[in-house]
Amino acid sequence: MAQRSFPPYRADHVGSLLRPSYLHSAREKFAAGELSAEALRETEDRAVREVVAMQEDIGLSTATDGEFRRSTWHMDFIYKLDGISASDSTMSVRFHNEAGDIEFAPSATRIDGRIRLGEPIFGEDFAYLASQVSTATPKLTMPSPSMVHYRGGPAAISPEVYPDIERFWDDLSAAYAEQIRAMGARGCKYLQLDDTSLAYLNDPAQRAQLAERGDDAEHQHLRNIKQMNAALAARPADMAVTTHMCRGNFRSSWVAEGGYEFVAEAVFNELDVDGFFLEFDDERSGGFAPLRFVPENKVVVLGLVTTKRGELESKDALKRRIEEATEYIDIDQLCLSPQCGFASTQEGNALDYEQQVAKLRLIVETAREVWGD
Repeated sequence: MAQRSFPPYRADHVGSLLRPSYLHSAREKFAAGELSAEALRETEDRAVREVVAMQEDIGLSTATDGEFRRSTWHMDFIYKLDGISASDSTMSVRFHNEAGDIEFAPSATRIDGRIRLGEPIFGEDFAYLASQVSTATPKLTMPSPSMVHYRGGPAAISPEVYPDIERFWDDLSAAYAEQIRAMGARGCKYLQLDDTSLAYLNDPAQRAQLAERGDDAEHQHLRNIKQMNAALAARPADMAVTTHMCRGNFRSSWVAEGGYEFVAEAVFNELDVDGFFLEFDDERSGGFAPLRFVPENKVVVLGLVTTKRGELESKDALKRRIEEATEYIDIDQLCLSPQCGFASTQEGNALDYEQQVAKLRLIVETAREVWGD
């Protein structure tokens, strides 16, 4: 066993990080018309410089920009695709936590034009991130194509634009393929497609909701795999691609529950990625048994360190859980990370900066002790 020279790394993380208070303040001033776009970008640049330095200082082999230029992990990307816009109506999403429920009512999505990539999304953002790293591999995170469909379902797709649903899927995958090609041309060697749908579909309640709106809930994961593979088919040979499968992450709350068993065999064997970031921080995520389906050429990044609470896990507990996972998968196919991002939306989770850094440092130290330098 040894440290990995190709992503995903033994000590890795999902992507989003807590925004500093001065960035929150700058965003508020910009929204109120009190700060120019140029001044906001300068503030974002400062925040990205500082967070990249933090990641490298604690020994991570990869660095993200923390998603600091986004409001949410997915919609800032999706709305930049031609043909997709926010509707006047809202959708209701119920998140859960130990204290109760949170109702989240984002704008509903509508697909009222042919889906195209007008220009590379996050191109300048990635270029700046790449310019700031010294020792780490810059990682770009973006929502998977599945999220465009999962957000609104069939009702969000204009029948005038797409009388044939297959044309929708073809256009969506083609736009993503062009995005991935363009980012590869800009030097991206590490891409992560974030996908809540593949994790949500393990929850019978979520499948029931999809069936009610007209989706084939029992087979939706197979469609999502097909379209993700189409988007990835022409990716650069030197680009590592992972996917993060999450059950919801908003202000330390979640949406879905259940282990990975329903999608595991198909996802692990058919999805053409190098690794899977999987959350395993509590009972909501089920056990490690689905890992028996992971083929020998793929890697699993165990999300054992929660981002939903500030209390620090113990190294011994993490090592025991890694050992438990090896009942189903070889230890050389495993890595370690937080279970999700620390701030999938700009609000962030219920912990502070020092707690975030402590958790990332714990992951680095534990990985070194388990897999060596």
